[in-house]
Amino acid sequence: MRFSALALTLALVAGSARAGELTGVTLPDQATAGGKILILNGLGLREATALQLDVYVAGLYLEEKSSDGTAIAASGGTKRLVLQFLRSVGREKLAEAWTEGFQKNAGDKAASLVTSLDTLNGAMSDVKKGDVIAMTYVPGTGTTITVKGKDAAVIPGEDFQRVLFTIWLGPNPPNVSLREGLLGRAPKS
Repeated sequence: MRFSALALTLALVAGSARAGELTGVTLPDQATAGGKILILNGLGLREATALQLDVYVAGLYLEEKSSDGTAIAASGGTKRLVLQFLRSVGREKLAEAWTEGFQKNAGDKAASLVTSLDTLNGAMSDVKKGDVIAMTYVPGTGTTITVKGKDAAVIPGEDFQRVLFTIWLGPNPPNVSLREGLLGRAPKS
């Protein structure tokens, strides 16, 4: 039953097609958002702590493949980041990670994005192994935060999505191998 729910969640979040695989996690090669077909740009593994614990596999979906993280984050095009968790993570730890990512990447936009960051953090809930969080930006709509298959928030603004995607694609990612994988520059296992 759990497998069926996970399969349904991934189908709803990521669409259908052939798949990319990393560390036992399979994500479809295509997704649909805002009336656009998005293609899987790359997969990356988030490792945390000095022990290099596997936390989640992330998949980046774009309208066109790109290996330029700065250009992807700056782009106002439709895009989606899917995080499938490999372990349980509490809501507080997720909010702490998003806040740290914003502090490292928002620059002079930090003060104007406090409310948006609060909305993102408020949308979080505890996640368990197999749960999925997706962040989908659609121009004119904003960034939809989907947690465990349910839309939890829509955050307006192009500045917000730029900083959000810069967390993973910019100069200060959670770990470099994660960014490189999302940009299609890391070997897949």
